[in-house]
Amino acid sequence: MNILITGTEGYIGARMAPLFMERGHEVTGLDTGFYREGCLYVDPVGMPETPRTLARDLRHLTPADFEGFDAVVHLAELSNDPLGQNRPEITSEINHQASVRIAQAAKVAGVDRFVYASSCSVYGVDSGGGDFLDETSETNPQTAYAHCKVNVERDLTSLMDGAFCVTCLRNATAYGPSPRMRFDLVLNDLAALAWTTRRIAMISDGSPWRPMVHIEDIIEAVRCTLDAPAEVVNGETFNVGSTQENYRIRELASIVGEVFPGCEVSAGPPSGDTRSYRISFEKIRTKLPGFATRWTVRKGAEELRRLFERTDLDQVDHQFRAYTRLKQIQYLLRTGQVDDRLFWNAL
Repeated sequence: MNILITGTEGYIGARMAPLFMERGHEVTGLDTGFYREGCLYVDPVGMPETPRTLARDLRHLTPADFEGFDAVVHLAELSNDPLGQNRPEITSEINHQASVRIAQAAKVAGVDRFVYASSCSVYGVDSGGGDFLDETSETNPQTAYAHCKVNVERDLTSLMDGAFCVTCLRNATAYGPSPRMRFDLVLNDLAALAWTTRRIAMISDGSPWRPMVHIEDIIEAVRCTLDAPAEVVNGETFNVGSTQENYRIRELASIVGEVFPGCEVSAGPPSGDTRSYRISFEKIRTKLPGFATRWTVRKGAEELRRLFERTDLDQVDHQFRAYTRLKQIQYLLRTGQVDDRLFWNAL
């Protein structure tokens, strides 16, 4: 396929694009470049070839930008709950309005498939008594980021037809190595704390539930979606992960503490953050041809330990602003490199 991947300089895209190229796809990247300062390591996959990348803002794209592509994989949004809450109106402008517009533009341009990276954060809080939630469960978004995901999913359904295949992938909480590393993801952060300080001091009691998924399993879900017959995935929403990989945050901390010897783990008081949900992933396991997860949290923590050994990670690296979404955007705003609407300013 000839594929346009938005967000190729982000956490998932930086690994997805080279892997897809290695498998024979023609890949073009698109990214506004907010996080390109952060490069934790060089990935041998894809070297020396890297995708041609367009430096563009989602809000400036037109149908002409999508001509000639067979598929669009849309990863690029303002990512995660704290960043989304920082400027909810801009989050809506980029994550909701621009995402729908690029899907419309792709359809006009004759693109066959559109794969949207949604999130299990749309479930927000399990108000049904602790049951595992699935794709038929009512969404309950708690943040601007999650509300945008719900709104995009809703609006994409009106675009799908026999010539334009749309699939929404609700990813569990991601973890694992990426050259464009993120340390604002729970397992990555816990592992980095364990390595650099030998101490995990949780600011809450760690009772909320989170479903977890390795970055490679997310990429595999996208690959299987693109390979599947259109009639199997058109108009479908899939939770991406494994039902066995639901954990309380304190369980994640405990696993990390075991993988990183000498790490002290302690809990705090109950948190005001009410987000907590356990997710069923039976639909993707049984309905998406060829998909199966390969990773567990323990294996992922062990992989992160090897990465930190290899890169000699220290506290300065861990705290570097480009590895935390909110820190980096606040830096770009404070230094005037972007304006109040997060458009780049000319020097």
